[in-house]
Amino acid sequence: MRIAVTGKVGQVVTSLIERAREHGDGGHEVIALGRPELDLADLATIEPAIRAARPDVIVSAAAYTAVDKAEGEREAAFAINAAGAGEVARVAALLGLQVIHISTDYVFDGSKSAPYVESDPVCPLGVYGASKLAGEQAVLAANPQAVILRTAWVYSPFGANFVKTMLRLAETREELGVVADQIGNPTSALDIADTVIAVAERLLADPAAERGIFHMTGSGEGVWADLAEAVFAASAAHGGPSAKVNRIATSDYPTPAARPANSRLDGGKLEAAYGLRLPDWRESVATTVARLISERTSA
Repeated sequence: MRIAVTGKVGQVVTSLIERAREHGDGGHEVIALGRPELDLADLATIEPAIRAARPDVIVSAAAYTAVDKAEGEREAAFAINAAGAGEVARVAALLGLQVIHISTDYVFDGSKSAPYVESDPVCPLGVYGASKLAGEQAVLAANPQAVILRTAWVYSPFGANFVKTMLRLAETREELGVVADQIGNPTSALDIADTVIAVAERLLADPAAERGIFHMTGSGEGVWADLAEAVFAASAAHGGPSAKVNRIATSDYPTPAARPANSRLDGGKLEAAYGLRLPDWRESVATTVARLISERTSA
């Protein structure tokens, strides 16, 4: 299977490249498409880049993800997350390719008291969420056969993310204040990659496979402070840095963009349609931290 993925350096892209080698007989091939060959902000670059890659499946993973910065850069966020995503889906339809689009929990406002299901009303709180919601709508309008996978709280051994930030801060600080009134499902990008590959394999093998929107997050839930404590426990077990977590309120750590207080996504629909359930987030965090500490000590 040849998988073209938008973006070159993101957590999901890097995870897909690593995991694809381990799947099937000899693995799958991943072609990472990013600037300048493919620029989501320049729609004219998208079709030629995808045609040249000759993929079986397109994973639309690249996005404008600077949540706070987006509040002042609405046009740029919508150009990439809405118009760019829609064009990727249109080209997939034109070329008869399967397309999997990655979206976010930020399409919801977080006011629900239970995990969100796919049919719940959407109501983004900020520009980033609004641009991603517009992207979902553009993708389905251009290609009704698309699969959209909403995920949340992504971390991995790659790039910049919460887990790596906690480990870095713990090197110089004994205590850290971490928000404890936002709840969600921490999700490993490596687990996302495994799931995306499994969905892609199914789409190619089964034309009747269910399409549409699905939620794809790590199993279990927690607040940011829980995630930080899990990171430090795993780090300490491997001789890495650790810090005491002081639980604080969102109001104690103001940001330009509002975050949903409840980011929990119910993954039941994905499990029912594809038989896929992501691992418990605590297990995946422990594995990620162990890898990061091992890479530090061997460097």
